[in-house]
Amino acid sequence: MKTAYSILSFLSLFPSLAFAAGLGNPYTGATIFPIPAYVAEVNAAVATITNSTLKAKAATVAQIPTFFWMDVASKVSTFGTYLAAANARGSNQLVQAVIYDLPDRDCSAQASAGEFSIANGGVQNYENYINSIAAQVTKFPNVRVVFAVEPDSLPNLVTNLGVAKCANAASTYKSLVAHAISNLQQNNVWLYIDAGHSGWLGWPANLSPAAQLFGQVLKMSSSGSTVRGLATDVSNYNLLRGAEDPAQAPNPNFDEELYINALAPMLTQNGFPANFIVDQGRSGVSGIRTAEGDWCNVKGAGLGMRPTTNTGNTLIDSIVVKPPGESDGTSNTSSSRFDSHCTQGDAAQPAPEAGTWFQSYFQSLVQNANPAL
Repeated sequence: MKTAYSILSFLSLFPSLAFAAGLGNPYTGATIFPIPAYVAEVNAAVATITNSTLKAKAATVAQIPTFFWMDVASKVSTFGTYLAAANARGSNQLVQAVIYDLPDRDCSAQASAGEFSIANGGVQNYENYINSIAAQVTKFPNVRVVFAVEPDSLPNLVTNLGVAKCANAASTYKSLVAHAISNLQQNNVWLYIDAGHSGWLGWPANLSPAAQLFGQVLKMSSSGSTVRGLATDVSNYNLLRGAEDPAQAPNPNFDEELYINALAPMLTQNGFPANFIVDQGRSGVSGIRTAEGDWCNVKGAGLGMRPTTNTGNTLIDSIVVKPPGESDGTSNTSSSRFDSHCTQGDAAQPAPEAGTWFQSYFQSLVQNANPAL
C-alpha cells in the first residue's frame, strides 16, 4: 500500500524504494516505451509524403513518446502485450496509457461516444474493464505505468450538468472513477485524473467546484488509495505558458500553467495531491481558434513542446503528448458520432472518425511544429 507523502524527501534518496512505493515523479529516471501501433501509423504516413524536407521531419515524430488509448475493452490485451515488451527491455521502462471507456462516455459530445451505456450493463462492463487492466499491470511489477484517467469525464460534472446525459451519468462517473482508483493501487502505477484544460475549468468560478469534486472522488475510493495528481490539456490546444489567445479572453487563467497554479492550493485544501502532467502535442501555435471551446481538429495547429521533465514548474511532473495525427472527430454529418464542432470554420475538413488517422492533419502538425522538428 502506498504511504504518506511526508516520506517523499526520504525516498528521493533511494529511487528504487520510491518506485516500489509508487511515490514521486514517475518520469524521473524512466525510459518511456514507444507505442508500437503509433510508430507503425507514423511510418505508414511518412511513406506517403513526397516532399523530402517534410518527410524527414515527419519521420522524427515516431520517436516522440505517446499514450496508448484504451478506448475499447478489446485493447486491454494489446496493452498487456506492450507491458510485456517493455518488461523485456529491462529496467526503468515506463508505459503510458489512457483509461477511456466509461459508460455514456463524453456525455456532452458525440464524436467520441463509447462502447458502453449505463442502461445496458455499462457499470459491470466498466468494472470488468478496469479489473482486466489491473490484472495486466500485476503481471509486470517492474514496469512503471502512468495512466491518464477518463478524459472529459469529471470536468463535464463541473460545467455540463445542464445536459441531461451528463446529469444522468454523474453518480456513475464518480463511482466508476473511484473504482478505477481503488483497483489500480499497484506499486508500479501512477494515476493522473483528467482535469480538462485552462479554457474549461480554468475559469475562476470553476476552480473550487472542480477541486472539491476531485477530492470527493478520491475519498470515495477504497481506504488508503492514492493518486499522483491530474492530467490537463489532453487532446487540446492550449499553451503551457505564453501570450493570451484572444479566444480565451477574459479568462485570467488562459494557459495551462496559470490554471495549474490557481487550482493547486484548492486541491491541497480538498486532500488531493497537486501534481500534474500536461499534454502539449498540438499546442505549438496559439490564436487559431474562433472560440476557446473549439476542440475538433483545429486548423493551423502544430506539434508543441516535446515530452520533458524540465517543465519550469515543480507542480508539473512532465510534458506529455496525445498521438499526433489521430482525428478528434468526423466532419461527416451522416455519421452517428458526428459533432457539429467538427464542421466549424476553424476545424480541418474533411475529417475521419475520432481516433482514426488523419493524414493531411498530421502533415500540418509537422509543418507547424513549434519548436520546429
